[in-house]
Amino acid sequence: MSDVALRMEHVYKKFRKGESFNSLRDLIPALTGRMFRQQELSQTDKREFWALQDVSFEVKRGEALGIIGHNGAGKSTILKILSRIMKPTKGELMVNGRLSALIEVSAGFHQDLTGRENIFLNGTILGMTKREIESKLDQIVAFSGLEEFIDTPVKRYSSGMYARLGFSVAAHVDPDVLIVDEVLSVGDYVFQQKCMERMREVINGGATVLFVSHNLKSVTEFCQRSLLLEHGHIVEIGPTPQVISSYLNRSRSEHLKSADSKSVVISKVTVRNAAGECLRFQSGEKAWIDIELTAYKRCSKLSVSLYVTDEQYQNVFDTSTERLGHGNFILEAGEAFICTFELQLNLADGVFHPSVIVYRYDTQTEYDRWAPAKTFYVSSDQDVRGAANLFPKVTRHEIRSKAASVAAIASDEGRNLA
Repeated sequence: MSDVALRMEHVYKKFRKGESFNSLRDLIPALTGRMFRQQELSQTDKREFWALQDVSFEVKRGEALGIIGHNGAGKSTILKILSRIMKPTKGELMVNGRLSALIEVSAGFHQDLTGRENIFLNGTILGMTKREIESKLDQIVAFSGLEEFIDTPVKRYSSGMYARLGFSVAAHVDPDVLIVDEVLSVGDYVFQQKCMERMREVINGGATVLFVSHNLKSVTEFCQRSLLLEHGHIVEIGPTPQVISSYLNRSRSEHLKSADSKSVVISKVTVRNAAGECLRFQSGEKAWIDIELTAYKRCSKLSVSLYVTDEQYQNVFDTSTERLGHGNFILEAGEAFICTFELQLNLADGVFHPSVIVYRYDTQTEYDRWAPAKTFYVSSDQDVRGAANLFPKVTRHEIRSKAASVAAIASDEGRNLA
């Protein structure tokens, strides 16, 4: 048996932007004009575009491959082709074994059926037999946390409940190949943790996983190898840290495109730990952020501001060279300025984005902004949530009897009266 679980070879996918006609008056002239002009699909038709172009890769059995890229890069198109939801325009693909797709977790639900009935319906759509569904029914219901509402029609479910039930069904298919597209953000925090743990179980159980997500922290956690997609082309495929670094560095080239129109430009930003450039940190670890500016014209009274945002791009920290007591500085044309911020990452588990601004305080002039300049991930051994990690400890933990509690309250009241 081949050790290759799935393969794409020179796959292309072309779409055509559709036309809509709101009336017969619009439709008839359009059809007539097309007959006389003999309009056909061609390479020059501006309504056509290639979502994928010459995509080739393979995934070994038991491997988890991440697929990353900006919106519109073609990630979901790859997954839908592998799932047989759509056909490629040309090229070949091969999937060995039973495939399950977590793409739209509640697809196939019927609004008027109960949660229990939809488990059987959705499970059948995903390729499970009735006997399999019956044997896993209790597990699926318990995983979803919807025991109280499982016999309620799903049209009365909230969007979160709907998604939780869909994920719970799909997560219990036990496939040979699992395709996952941005579904680990369903439900509340506790349910998301359950989803992550279930994904680990699937991977550790030997399933082959194709994982698409904008959450780069999850990609680094699950996938040893990743693929970077841009405008339908594979840019790079290799070890996940290397591919993510390339992905983030491409934002640097985009940022520098406008450099000629600026007096001063942020030319380089690096995040590192004591060993060198780094993306992953432990909570409480030190990080160093190196920043380089390049001047194209003479500028005075400059300072460098650094701020850090969380995954939702909410500000969690900011400072500047001037506010830290280093004053401002002058740059002549052609000169470069380099500075390093040392940070103690007392942050909770999460994804964080450092951004940089070149600023003049007295005139409130912003010369350049790179936001976000980088992305890094913080992991914590403790289950702490929010933005900051205050490294909590429970220093007292006891259960009192009712009599002891009454006596303690009486004693406290007596002291207060005194």
